[in-house]
Amino acid sequence: MKTLGLIGGISWVSTADYYKLINEGINEKLGGLNFAQCIIYSFNYADIKRNNDANDWDATFLLLSKACLRLENSGAEAILLCANTMHLIADRIGEGINLPLIHIASATATVIRKQQCRKVGLLGTKFTMERDFFTSKLAAQGIDTIIPPPGDRQFIHDTIFEELGKGIINPQTRLRYLAVIGSLVREGAEGIILGCTEIPLLIRQEDVEVPVFDTTRIHAAAAVDFALQ
Repeated sequence: MKTLGLIGGISWVSTADYYKLINEGINEKLGGLNFAQCIIYSFNYADIKRNNDANDWDATFLLLSKACLRLENSGAEAILLCANTMHLIADRIGEGINLPLIHIASATATVIRKQQCRKVGLLGTKFTMERDFFTSKLAAQGIDTIIPPPGDRQFIHDTIFEELGKGIINPQTRLRYLAVIGSLVREGAEGIILGCTEIPLLIRQEDVEVPVFDTTRIHAAAAVDFALQ
């Protein structure tokens, strides 16, 4: 079994889900007392958020690059950035390390293509919805993406940091997310990407009439497959 290096704390809430899902995935395939070999480097989320707010991605790149080096020196054989937004600099990080980086958007695109969805709605931070680091990976596999209008994007972005990243589940927030999803479906979305690793705390498949693509679960499953290659 290969050793996985997880960069987490972005937020700790979803990092806990990664750890649970990866261990469950390994055990499902191997049984017994078999679980994941992994190392977790967990950031103080405030340090990352401060850089994001200042649009200082160079500072975040340096932090994550150092974390990758520490994980590699500790025996990791692949890197997972346990947050969608951090994939804004994933390709740049991947070029500077000696380990494979399992990309959350590439893994998600593969799953969407298998379900034969050609147009999907994307929810996430404003960085994820408005930049092309995620959607370009989808486009490379022939998948079109639509995003909510500006007001809804701001609402989703704010609640990710102010509520979900702290483990706060607000029923009114859930209703607003479902309304946004409904609008995207009416615009032609054949599936919905939960493109922030905290959104699955709020939205489940049974809440939505079209396929929901939980990027946390998809990324964790890709990590399991890599570990057992």
